[in-house]
Amino acid sequence: MTAATTEKLNSPQVRQFSVFLQNKVGALLEIVRLLDENNIVVLALSIAESYESAISRIIVSDPERTSELFHEHDIPHSSCELMVVELSNGPSDLSGVLAALLMAEVNIHFSYPLLVRPRGRAVLALHLDDIECATSVLIGEGFKLLTQGDLSR
Repeated sequence: MTAATTEKLNSPQVRQFSVFLQNKVGALLEIVRLLDENNIVVLALSIAESYESAISRIIVSDPERTSELFHEHDIPHSSCELMVVELSNGPSDLSGVLAALLMAEVNIHFSYPLLVRPRGRAVLALHLDDIECATSVLIGEGFKLLTQGDLSR
């Protein structure tokens, strides 16, 4: 593993893909099967649908290989960085996370839970307008931020 790869796996930022799908039966299944065939696990999934299309937001176990596959198969997509925070006390930690972000004046663009529970705990993906500030404040408030390496194990 290169130093750059190790650094990405240990960064408090996790890569999310937004996949643009035609609004047809089985479109999402095709993407998931492609990932399955390449031993890539979907760790989180959120879908926003409109009449003609859908945007599927996914977090995967191997973002580098996923990017390669999407390019190889001409799958329209974009990617962005998210923060994943562990809710060690479950849903009751949500208000603490939100209060910390409010204190730091960090806006949440969207959020969704993960399908996996690393260390047996609930986790939440957050797309924020200032990840660096959010990282500092959440760690200062005692929250654990998960890295791509934590999720990909």
